[in-house]
Amino acid sequence: MNLPTLLQLIVSSSLMYAAPLIFTALGGTFSERSGVVNIGLEGIMVMGAFMSAIFNLEFYGTFGNMTPWLGLLAGGVIGLLFSLLHGVASIHLRADHIVSGTVINLAAPALAVFLTRAFYGAAQTGPLARSFGFSNIPLLHRIPVIGPILFGNTSGPAFLGILTAIIAWFILYKSRFGLRLRSVGEHPHAAETLGINVYMMKYAGVMISGFLGGIGGAIQAQAIHNEFGILTVAGQGFIAMAAMIFGKWNPLGAMGAAIFFGFAQSLARVGNYIPIIQDVPSVWLQVLPYLLTIIILVGVVGRSEAPKDLGNTFIKSK
Repeated sequence: MNLPTLLQLIVSSSLMYAAPLIFTALGGTFSERSGVVNIGLEGIMVMGAFMSAIFNLEFYGTFGNMTPWLGLLAGGVIGLLFSLLHGVASIHLRADHIVSGTVINLAAPALAVFLTRAFYGAAQTGPLARSFGFSNIPLLHRIPVIGPILFGNTSGPAFLGILTAIIAWFILYKSRFGLRLRSVGEHPHAAETLGINVYMMKYAGVMISGFLGGIGGAIQAQAIHNEFGILTVAGQGFIAMAAMIFGKWNPLGAMGAAIFFGFAQSLARVGNYIPIIQDVPSVWLQVLPYLLTIIILVGVVGRSEAPKDLGNTFIKSK
């Protein structure tokens, strides 16, 4: 395999695995910028993966090749609705954010597998009717030298995620909504004195988090596993949280960290083609993303500056 072909394989594989992490890490960024810890991203991804798989199988005859893209919306909507459970519990009922998110993570897989068994008589759906394949990015893949490597035979959802990260950065740092969201995560009582509806902003952050996390799960099911089962997500929500922290709660930083983790996951698939690591046992390449998650969380969490009011319960002034 020549060098350009090898580089193209590494890039396309890395972006494919990074795509669900990008969306989910961006979702976590919005939630935590509003001051609400959302470790329920894993469960939200599970529900997004489940709904997108059901949508894909049931509506392929209606929507044809557009089905996976519409499946992203279906996954996003169910993720948004499921995140409201976390929002109500942690914002209005004043439950501990970690406990509420843990309940989401425990409930989602059980509910999704129960419904899958009810619909299909098994714990997994089986192959989807249409999955995300690899495609060329129009015009960009024709750029000499780098075009085929970066934009040829690659993951469409990943480039949608990169575009979403840029838009998310603009919203958080260049818009009135973003300023209000960040102020609520830093000093909610000060924001309240300025007339900002703190509860509304926190709900907005959690709901955006659920929508993007659901899309991440939908990509995981439709681009990587091509089915829904109990192991479809398998820790991706926690890796996305690590990417969010590694990216310092910045959409662009989270995107870059997600691509890094995507590259780590892709090594288990393309490692046999890379001379330096082709002799490394495959089991080590498979556990590498999880080891990196632990190392980054241990080494970076203490140094990253989270929103100052993150995880605290807000009580409206009287």
